Amino acid sequence: MSSGISSGIRFDSVSVAYDGNVVLDSLDLTVGPGEVMALLGPSGSGKTTALRAVAGFVRPVSGRVFLGDRDVTDLPPHRRGIGMVVQQYALFPHLRVADNVAFGLRARGTPKAEVRERVAEALEMTGMAAYARRHPRELSGGQQQRVAIARALAIRPEVLLLDEPLSALDAQLRSGMLAELGRLHRELPDVSILYVTHDQVEALTLADRIAVMDRARLRACGTPTELYRAPADEFTASFVGGANLLPVTVGAGGVDFAGVAVKVDTGGVAAGARATLCVRPHLVGLGEGPNRLVGTVTDVQWRGATHRLCVEVGGEVVMADLRELRDPPGFGDEVALHFAAEDAVLLPVGVGRG
Repeated sequence: MSSGISSGIRFDSVSVAYDGNVVLDSLDLTVGPGEVMALLGPSGSGKTTALRAVAGFVRPVSGRVFLGDRDVTDLPPHRRGIGMVVQQYALFPHLRVADNVAFGLRARGTPKAEVRERVAEALEMTGMAAYARRHPRELSGGQQQRVAIARALAIRPEVLLLDEPLSALDAQLRSGMLAELGRLHRELPDVSILYVTHDQVEALTLADRIAVMDRARLRACGTPTELYRAPADEFTASFVGGANLLPVTVGAGGVDFAGVAVKVDTGGVAAGARATLCVRPHLVGLGEGPNRLVGTVTDVQWRGATHRLCVEVGGEVVMADLRELRDPPGFGDEVALHFAAEDAVLLPVGVGRG
C-alpha cells in the first residue's frame, strides 16, 4: 500500500526548544525502511516532540530531519507524505466514516475514482468496511481509532506516525488494537512506523527497536530483547519491564548485597567498586535456591494469574512475581527468595537514574 519509495526516518542531531527551554536535545536516531521504532519514555521526555519534528509541526533550532534520502526539515507537513494518528482520533464528527478516510486524499486532489478505491482498501485493511456510512458518534472508541488509522493509511504514506494511539482505550480494546497494529505492520512491510508511547507493554509488543527517552535526550536504543535482558543503565532497566535495582559492592566472583555474597558475572568490574544489581521480578523464585536472600514480607499483591511479593532484605525491597500461590505468605512473614546468576545484570551505580 506504500508508494514503494525507500522510506525510513533519520534525526541528525535534532534539537527543539521553546522560549529557550530545550525539549529535545541533539537527537541522533535512524528508523529503517519498514521498521517499527517505539519512542518510550515518561511525560516530558521529548518523545512527542521528536514525532512532531518528523511531522513538520515543530521546527528544530538545530539539526536536520530526513525521510529516506529527502531532507524535509524545511518542508510543510502536507508535502512530507506522512500518515499520522493521534490519541484523540481527531475525526470530523459531521462526516461519515468513508468521508473521514477520504479527507486527506481529497485535500491532495486525488481523482474521485482513485479516492473510492483507496478508501475501500483502507477500510478493508482496518476491518471497518461495514461501517463506511456511519458517523463517528455511532462508533466505539476502538472503531473510531481504526477509522483514524484507515485515514492515515489511505494516502499510502512512506512513514506512519502514531502518537499514543491507544491510551484513550480501555485495557481490552487496547489489547485488541495491539494485535491489529501488529497485523497491519505485517501487511505493510515497506512503511516505517514511529510509535510514541509511555506504555512499555505496547513498546515490547509492537516494536522492532525501542528508543528510550528521558529529559529531552535519548537514553538507550535497541531491540526489546536487548533492552530487557541487558539494559545499559538503571533508568532503562526500570522503564523497560520493571526491575529490582539493588545496591551492591563488587567482590571476587560476585557481589555483596546486604551482607550476603551473591554470585553473578561482574564483567570485569574492579573489586570494591559500588554497582547496581538488576534482577527482573519474574526471575526471582520463592524458597531455597541459588543466591538465597532471606527477608520479611512487606506486601502481597494478587494479580490474577500471579502474586507479587515485596520482601525487605537489608533495608531494600526485593520484588518477586510468582505464579499464583495457593497459600501465599502474609505480611511480616520471613521468607527466602532466590535467583540464578545468569538472570542478573550488573549496572554502573547511579547512571541513568530518572
